[in-house]
Amino acid sequence: MTLSIRAKLFLTLLLACLLVVVGTHAFVRWSIEQGLIELADARESERISTIAERLIAVYAESGSWGPLRADKSRWIAALLGRDPKDRLARGDPRRGHLPPWVRRVLNDAGAWPPTWALARGLERPAPLELRLMLLDGAGAVVYGQSSLLPGTRRYPLELDGQSIGSLAALPGPPLAELPDLEFQSRQGSRLWIIALAMLLISAVLAYPLAQRVVRPVRRIQEATRRLAAGDFSARVSVHGGDEIARLGRDLNVLAATLEGNEQARRRWVADIAHELRTPIALLLAELEALQDGVRPLDRAAVDALHADVLRLNRLVGDLHELSVTDLGALSYRLTETDLREVLQTDLDAFRARFQAAGLSLELLDWAPAPLLLSADPDRLSQAFRNLLGNSLQYTDPGGGLAVTLDRSGERVTLDFQDTAPGCPPESLPRLCDRLYRVEDSRSRHTGGAGLGLAIVKNVIEAHGGTINAAAAPAGGLWIHIELPT
Repeated sequence: MTLSIRAKLFLTLLLACLLVVVGTHAFVRWSIEQGLIELADARESERISTIAERLIAVYAESGSWGPLRADKSRWIAALLGRDPKDRLARGDPRRGHLPPWVRRVLNDAGAWPPTWALARGLERPAPLELRLMLLDGAGAVVYGQSSLLPGTRRYPLELDGQSIGSLAALPGPPLAELPDLEFQSRQGSRLWIIALAMLLISAVLAYPLAQRVVRPVRRIQEATRRLAAGDFSARVSVHGGDEIARLGRDLNVLAATLEGNEQARRRWVADIAHELRTPIALLLAELEALQDGVRPLDRAAVDALHADVLRLNRLVGDLHELSVTDLGALSYRLTETDLREVLQTDLDAFRARFQAAGLSLELLDWAPAPLLLSADPDRLSQAFRNLLGNSLQYTDPGGGLAVTLDRSGERVTLDFQDTAPGCPPESLPRLCDRLYRVEDSRSRHTGGAGLGLAIVKNVIEAHGGTINAAAAPAGGLWIHIELPT
């Protein structure tokens, strides 16, 4: 089963909350246990200090441990905080007010501490009094077992600065008191209830949060579907600056680019249809006039038809060249090419035609030799000849064209600057657009089809270069080209 992004995000948030809740529960429980253990240790140390004071008072009264050693009830009374002289004799009604283990110990003549007390489990741990042993000043056992002394904690007993013995405490469980154990159990149960409640709250909050995060993704998905269906006007409403918002902006840019390309394609098709319709209509009108006898079928009529076919063939040829250059690198055979040699050959080919038209043609070469590029020489020659042909066609007699060749770092620059007439400033950015003419009213015989500079732009960009149009200082057109070496 495939999960949606919302479900995955919800489960991810829920899992993260679960880990946080479980970790917090474990930490809080550990903290409570440590606090209880520290509290129990402090309370146990305080109780041992109190018992030690009582035992010191018993020793001070008799001057030895003999009376205490002889009567176990006095030892137990001192442990319980009773009057050290209280012997808790058998049959004493006060025994009914003592803990059950006291009566059992008093009735037990065995060793101290009793074996049954040490054998009690963690659920009913031995109280502190059953884990204390008394040693005299020489280290002899007064109450206790020598075998149990290793590993005990010692608390010295001193009277007037002299050691009279010590208390040895057997290690017991961290929490030996029943109230402590009950508190720990209650807190553990409550912590689990709190953890489950927090997990439920996290799930309630994670669902709308996941839905909120996924909402812009759904908008992007819907816009993508519209784009795939051909609706390039689709846009995404973008808010914020996170990754999803940036993705939405990128999608809007893509949609705008596709919309612009679609509009350009439609204009391109319409312009081609218009460019082909006019010469075909003229050719059809000429043929119908000949068929109807309006015009005589003579050499002049045939020459006129031939000229119309040549113009139509030239237009189709330009369209073919433009489509070929649109293929980019797929149609280019890049080799090590001397740019200066290619340019000089094209200038020599046009020099006689410029002279016949009363135009000058000069090359200003400032670039070091050799000038090698990875390029297709035939495509570069095609671009240069289109530029030369444009200047030859549009420059007024008496003017000319100056071509400047230079190199700056890793770039080669080419400047084609001719003389008047120039182009209006508003037309310069669109000169390289397909089928664009500075004046729509100019005839196709003088103005061409508006494809020459578009072909030049494709060739230059296919070689990794750039082309720009500007007004020339001499009053004509300035074409600036940069190519990488």
